[in-house]
Amino acid sequence: MHSFKELSAALASCALGLALSAPVQADYPTRPVQLVIPFSPGDTDQMLRPITEKMGQYLGQPIVMNYKPGAGGGIGAAYVASAAPDGYTIVGSSPGALVVVPLANKEIKYTTDSFAPVAAISLGGMMIVASSKSKYKTLADVVADAKARPDGISYGTSGAMGISHLLGETFASEAGIQLRHIPFQGSAPAVTALLGGHTDIAVSAVGPARAHIQSGSLRPLAIFSSKRLAAYPDVPTLRELGYDVGSPTLYGLVAPKGTPPQVIDMLYQAARKVVADQGDEVGKTLGTIGAEISVLSPQEYGAYLQEQRALFSKAIGLIRE
Repeated sequence: MHSFKELSAALASCALGLALSAPVQADYPTRPVQLVIPFSPGDTDQMLRPITEKMGQYLGQPIVMNYKPGAGGGIGAAYVASAAPDGYTIVGSSPGALVVVPLANKEIKYTTDSFAPVAAISLGGMMIVASSKSKYKTLADVVADAKARPDGISYGTSGAMGISHLLGETFASEAGIQLRHIPFQGSAPAVTALLGGHTDIAVSAVGPARAHIQSGSLRPLAIFSSKRLAAYPDVPTLRELGYDVGSPTLYGLVAPKGTPPQVIDMLYQAARKVVADQGDEVGKTLGTIGAEISVLSPQEYGAYLQEQRALFSKAIGLIRE
């Protein structure tokens, strides 16, 4: 795996050198690049900003965030899918807007294939959390209580048919339990409701829960990821606990389908350059929100998005059965 990545990086570096010599690329970018964030401020933007702000230093033009929330990320993603494929309009997201929304909402006119992957740049996670005042000390406590009281335990998420909802239902199916879903307009409101005693547990993005975990108000029970996060070394993954659910939650950049490969590569190489030159600083910044650097090439990120599409297609099937 490492040798493949090293070869890919070497080939990409060569491609960048060739691209820079071509007249069509000598002019890119000549103006700021618009990075559409399809959610409200406070989560996705925090996962991307530490790298995208610095990418502008290598591109010679700033990457400017433009918030277009709504429809679970569908409004912003649709805007980019229909934009000119010239590298000046890209979207930054987790798989939520890029994979889950077009699968779950038949009114959405774009698909995962409407985009050209640029790069994954950071790794976060979704976690199951409980109030520190609750009786739930471990995930096993939740499962035992749910088996004793079918549909008696409520869990909050960032919204119906979103990533947190699908992960919650997949966990419940794997555990053989029934949980009562309570949707909110984002992870932050779901966490607030949990703190207020309005739900029993929550499936939340790491960022909105982090401050409350640090203060002792919330207790993390498990993380939906393929490995433990560096910021939470004592919190087990769902897979460690015996449940076949969870994968890395990567936040990345995509452009409209048809964007020239040379432009895609320039953006990707700028992200790699940030990590190579300023990785320690970026890593510390991401660490403050419980995230870490994870840069994947366009090809690797594209493969990840396709894996996520297969994963969440199955999860949506569980909800619709």
